[in-house]
Amino acid sequence: MARADEVFKPALVGKKIPILTLDNKWHRLFTQSEFTPELKGMEKTLNDMLKRQAKLNTETKELKKLKKKLMDEVVLLADVMGERPTKKQDKEMADHKRLIEECNEKMDAYEEELVELPRQINQLNNQLMLITMDVCYKKLQQNTKELSEIEEWISGIRRELKKKVVRKQEKEAVINRLYAYMHDIFGAEVIELFDMQYDPEEKYRRKETAAQAVSPEKQEAGQEKSAGEPEKAEQAAQSEKGAEPESKNT
Repeated sequence: MARADEVFKPALVGKKIPILTLDNKWHRLFTQSEFTPELKGMEKTLNDMLKRQAKLNTETKELKKLKKKLMDEVVLLADVMGERPTKKQDKEMADHKRLIEECNEKMDAYEEELVELPRQINQLNNQLMLITMDVCYKKLQQNTKELSEIEEWISGIRRELKKKVVRKQEKEAVINRLYAYMHDIFGAEVIELFDMQYDPEEKYRRKETAAQAVSPEKQEAGQEKSAGEPEKAEQAAQSEKGAEPESKNT
């Protein structure tokens, strides 16, 4: 992780990094092989810290509620005891004071741990971030290299394809000239003796047939157009007949 120490670590200074293990996108960054035992162990440790933090916060709230309840009961008990408390009242007061002291001790310990936990969580989370950045950097390098290779391969194929197209056109031109020359000199019957597998005229006819093939909608449109042409012709003829007497009279 030399690059992580030299480049990535300084980049994280002063940055607030979200908790990675709580982000589903973070998990999707790693393949099965990349999610090493080290990463799994760090993930578990971080999640355990987060659970501990949540538990301490919850228990601290409960202790505060319990302490307030005990304090209220102590005030009431003090009023009842007066100047001559009974043994039972003394014992009850002592129990309340003991419980209040235990609450204080636990809250102090929890508070101290709650101060330290966020620092530990942030430190481990940053370590995970460094590993993540290192993995992403290697992926970017690998994919960029493969992309360059693919682009180079595609460029080579394109160049080769252009060469093949030119050669194809040259071969077709030679065959067309040879076929035309032999056809003019020997005629079609003699040409059949050469067992010609490439017939430029037949190839041209196939292209014409394919070009004339149209969809049913276009065929119907063509039929309607053809049907309308006789009517137009008849109307034109009638117009000419109607115009003839005028010309004669003139």
